[in-house]
Formats: sequence, C-alpha cells, structure tokens
Amino acid sequence: MTIHQGSCHCGRIRFEVDGTIDSGLSCNCSICQRKGSLLWFVPRAALRLQTPESDTARYTFNKHVIQHVFCPTCGIHPYGEGKGPNGDPMAAINIRCIEGIDLAAVPVHHFDGRSK
Repeated sequence: MTIHQGSCHCGRIRFEVDGTIDSGLSCNCSICQRKGSLLWFVPRAALRLQTPESDTARYTFNKHVIQHVFCPTCGIHPYGEGKGPNGDPMAAINIRCIEGIDLAAVPVHHFDGRSK
C-alpha cells in the first residue's frame, strides 16, 4: 500500500493517506463544480492529519451529511468527511492536493451530483 503526502496550498493543513489512487471522481454539484475537486474515496482511517484539526475549517450544506474541510488561510479544500453507502466513516481526498501525482494518468469518472 502506498502512503501519499498532501496539503492545502499554504501547508497549514497537511496529511498522509494510505491507498492506491486508481481513479478520481469529478462531481458537478454546486460546491464541487465551484471548487474543482477531483475526489478519491478512502476509509476515514486511511487519512491521518499531520497538523492539528483545529487548523481546519468545515462547511456543510444541503443535507449536512458531508463535512467539506478547507484551510481558513488559503481556502483550498484538501478533503471532506462523511459516511460511505454502508455507513462506515469515509474521506473524500482531493487528489489535486496530493504531492507528486500525475493527474493525466488518473482515470476520471463523472458524477451527476447536481441531479441528486
């Protein structure tokens, strides 16, 4: 299993995440379209913050089931937290925030979140 390093733009939020990035999800819901995230879903236990959680800010909307985590300094959204379809805690990692990744090599799946 690979350990990936990631951060927001200014580095205030840093993290490690375990797993193989086999695809990314591009969603067209109102928030994802605006922030331009490319998401990779992992069990929440695979994500380890390297900086204090108090350095993050959170935003929820609509059904308030996903916590969109962002940096209050630079505004970048490195990940979100919620529950997977089976009810287990999950994290949606913005792979654009992972160091050294070749985004062109990641297959992208499109999700119509606008219609949900």
